[in-house]
Amino acid sequence: MARRRGVMSEQFKYELAKDLGFYETVQREGWGGITTRDAGNMVKRAIQLAEESLAKQNPTK
Repeated sequence: MARRRGVMSEQFKYELAKDLGFYETVQREGWGGITTRDAGNMVKRAIQLAEESLAKQNPTK
């Protein structure tokens, strides 16, 4: 199975890690050092930000 290229930029992932409070772990241990919960929260936050951005671009009438 072909591996998909990441959708989030590295910079965006680092910003999310800072916002969610595990940036220091990423710096020390890399992305493999974060918990599954932190990874899930990062994805949830990215989806939330994307939905907010789309809502601003396409306001309902």
